[in-house]
Amino acid sequence: MLALHFTEFGEGEPLVLVHGLFGSGTNLRGLAKSLAATYRVIVADLRNHGRSPHAPGMSYTDMADDLDALLTRLNAGHADFIGHSMGGKAAMTLALTRPRRVRSLAVIDVAPVVYTHSHAGLIHALKGLDLSRLRSRAEADVALAAAVADDATRMFLLQNLVAEDGRYRWRLNLAALERHMEGILGFPSFPERRFHGPALFVAGERSDYVRAEHEARIAELFPQARVTKISDAGHWVHVDQPAALLKTLNDFLRS
Repeated sequence: MLALHFTEFGEGEPLVLVHGLFGSGTNLRGLAKSLAATYRVIVADLRNHGRSPHAPGMSYTDMADDLDALLTRLNAGHADFIGHSMGGKAAMTLALTRPRRVRSLAVIDVAPVVYTHSHAGLIHALKGLDLSRLRSRAEADVALAAAVADDATRMFLLQNLVAEDGRYRWRLNLAALERHMEGILGFPSFPERRFHGPALFVAGERSDYVRAEHEARIAELFPQARVTKISDAGHWVHVDQPAALLKTLNDFLRS
């Protein structure tokens, strides 16, 4: 297990926010500051992302172990968890394997199922950027445009490009992500495990990550779960509809 990088906001009961693939805790900072009016919000960078250490492993068991160790470092017996996408799957794994660590679970736009899409093209594009010749982030943006046409996606990915001692590097461990992509898109099998605590699955109305056919699997693993949709939101619900998401999460946490 790794010692994850994290930032804290506010005081109260511990609430851990966990970002998605290619992201970092920075992506959830706005949500964290809003929730900090009531909670001690801990925003974690998952392994091989953000400012957290790199490691060869990238399984959901690995990520759950890291989150468990983070609670120990925080002297927290348990916490509420909010996880987006890959971070939601990591939080689900912790809830299923160490239920006493998770007081409640809110999962944003992902289900405990195997997805068939691939992010291999994005990783290939990032690996193909010649960092030794790069002089600016704007230059990287132009170089990536052919492979990553969507401006918002490209801007999101380029948040991981940092300059140190006059040279650029990726904060992401691209090799580990590429090697474990099948597992990241999947979900571990837990034949005898259930999380009986409060659980909420928040789907973006314009996203297909949480579909009607997924609800039976959600109910099987999380018997107390309910599923809700945020109107006019895609996969990045916290970006598309931050106020609606905040209200939904606050209503759940207070209940």
